[in-house]
Amino acid sequence: MSSEHPSKGKFTGRHMAIIMVAGFGIVIAVNATMAAYAIGGFHGVVVENSYVASQKFNGWLEEAEQARALGWQVRPERSNDGHVLLRTAGVPEGTRFEAALRRPLGEKAFADLTFRSLGDGLWRSDQPVDEGRWLIRLSADAGAITWAEESEF
Repeated sequence: MSSEHPSKGKFTGRHMAIIMVAGFGIVIAVNATMAAYAIGGFHGVVVENSYVASQKFNGWLEEAEQARALGWQVRPERSNDGHVLLRTAGVPEGTRFEAALRRPLGEKAFADLTFRSLGDGLWRSDQPVDEGRWLIRLSADAGAITWAEESEF
């Protein structure tokens, strides 16, 4: 009787090369996909020149402190018909509000709004905006007084 056993396949350098190429291929594919998502969700430059922005930073902090010292309270919200409403307290009559909206992530969307007073500290945007997450940069002008704030909306 012959005791021959069928020979099993051996693990060769070729097998190792295939495993290495497949493993690195997966890592590269995942990294490329994540990079594409990251780039697709970025809508542009935050500041044109970071050095110049750093030189202006302390001035921006002072302006923010002056705006806070006014004691104005402004809360943006979305009405049922899609318009932006501003509920305000401490804001003088005759103030003009403007807003620049942008999507923080995902689709690129921007909107510039102006507001008209409805009385009793309520302001309504001139046009509706789409639902979803927005960053809103509000600015107000009341003669010699200026005010600005940015928040999520």
